[in-house]
Amino acid sequence: MANTSIADPAPLGLAGFGLTTFMLSSANAGLWHGAGGGAAVATALFYGGLAQLLAGMWEFMRGNTFGATAFSSYGAFWLVVWYGITSKTFGPGSLAVFLLFYGIFTFVLWVAAIKHNIHLNLLFFALTVTFAFLTYGNWGGGHSGSVKIGGWTGLLTAVIALYIAGKTLINESWGREVLP
Repeated sequence: MANTSIADPAPLGLAGFGLTTFMLSSANAGLWHGAGGGAAVATALFYGGLAQLLAGMWEFMRGNTFGATAFSSYGAFWLVVWYGITSKTFGPGSLAVFLLFYGIFTFVLWVAAIKHNIHLNLLFFALTVTFAFLTYGNWGGGHSGSVKIGGWTGLLTAVIALYIAGKTLINESWGREVLP
């Protein structure tokens, strides 16, 4: 049973994930001449990384193992992305390996999410597909078409995350189910 004596941190974690994913995915999809990539770098440190990591820690306090693991892990993901980009640590091969293993981890979370609800199921399925395209797109000499597809599936992933954040906030604020 979840400890509900503290506020639900899920909307914060989902919003941090969704907005940061939207920015970077827009660059991968080729929108706005890649401007979303620059916007995503700072966002990856503070909102995608630190805010999500905090949401994960608060999920631990609530007794939600799934939420704690997911938010903490993707908070760390965005911190590594920030560091890898700003320090120029990632080469095409190392970025592909990083994405591959986060893709495998995301697949495990998707299997667990199937038991939770349809929205989390869709979120982690879309994210698994996104990681698959981005991994292939960054493997070897790079495959820009796959990165672009990964960008579009990443945009879908971001929209799902933002929907879940929004519905949780709206339903809690209204004290009833306004959005399914």
